[in-house]
Amino acid sequence: MRVLVIGAGIVGAAVAAGLTRRGARVTVLEERFPGAGTTGTSFAWVNANDKDPEAYFALNHTAVHAYHALGGDGFVPTGHLEWANGETRRLELSARVERLRDRGYAVERITAHRAAELEPDLAAQPDGTDYVYFPEEGHVIPAVLLARLLGETRDHGGRVETGAAVREIKSGRGGVNVTLADGGVRAADVLVTCAGRWTGALVDVPVLDPRVSGTVTNGFLVTTTPVPVRVARVLTGDRLNVRPDGGGRLMLQAPDLDDAADPETPPPDDVGAEMLARLPEVLTGADGARVERTRVGQRAMPADRLTIAGFADPETRVYTVVTHSGITLAPLLGDLVAGEVYGKESALLRPFRPARFTEPAGARPVEPAPVPVQWPIQLERR
Repeated sequence: MRVLVIGAGIVGAAVAAGLTRRGARVTVLEERFPGAGTTGTSFAWVNANDKDPEAYFALNHTAVHAYHALGGDGFVPTGHLEWANGETRRLELSARVERLRDRGYAVERITAHRAAELEPDLAAQPDGTDYVYFPEEGHVIPAVLLARLLGETRDHGGRVETGAAVREIKSGRGGVNVTLADGGVRAADVLVTCAGRWTGALVDVPVLDPRVSGTVTNGFLVTTTPVPVRVARVLTGDRLNVRPDGGGRLMLQAPDLDDAADPETPPPDDVGAEMLARLPEVLTGADGARVERTRVGQRAMPADRLTIAGFADPETRVYTVVTHSGITLAPLLGDLVAGEVYGKESALLRPFRPARFTEPAGARPVEPAPVPVQWPIQLERR
């Protein structure tokens, strides 16, 4: 089977690898370079921590299991430590913990002493702070995982074309043709679009435009210079989220600042300064940190804030994938989407078909939430 994949971000790379694993002849079409889109502007936290409704939680929970089956090469399975000080945050965290326990998610209430054992350079928090540890969560170094997935694609005969900007898609019973900006045409039996926030310009599915939709799709990310501080995992507190970013660097995120995030303008200098000012609330020993880079992270956000996965044309030649949980879902989607292209329907993906946006209200029965299962296929180890 000849398959075109649009987009060499983490989702497109995972889908391409999954297809080549099944014997497909894959060509990935990338307008700029691998990881140039959302993959390169992500906090890259792997979790199902606050994902609703139930079917969406189940998809993400299974995806967390998929990362542990994947192992190595970009995935850092050190867990996630969260704490809450104020009454409102403590109540929210407590309710979330109980909800996640009811769903079978790995979560532990821990003491301040245990939190300090996990993260020795964690800053002291006020008395009465609640601490919670999510041991199965982790984070990704996107470029490393992307290299693995694209490398596997090439090892199995796949091709990655950069500078290949798609302008038109035409499908029919005989296959699909793609016209590029330079006038070139590519033909295949099936096309999988993994174009992230640009998906709506290629296929008829509702995706929010990050240029106009505010904090739902945009947020600031700050990368620091290398600092001699011990931090092993994702840390989330009341005013700042932190994770290691390789080479002693830290990645910082402060969601309450995201109102000013605009991908069309350079990030203001005071954003980085404010996050650095908050860093001592999270870590001790990071006094020498400086801002190395501030950028606007952008999410590929379907209109209902859930994943879209399924064929978007009546001839079942154009399969569309778009999700704002791309980092978490990528390895699982790579397997499930490839299976669906080869005719094996996934119960996990059934609630997320593109048709839900066009069917009359009440015409489609509510799907029961699938139960998370261990991912059945392990990516090739080198």
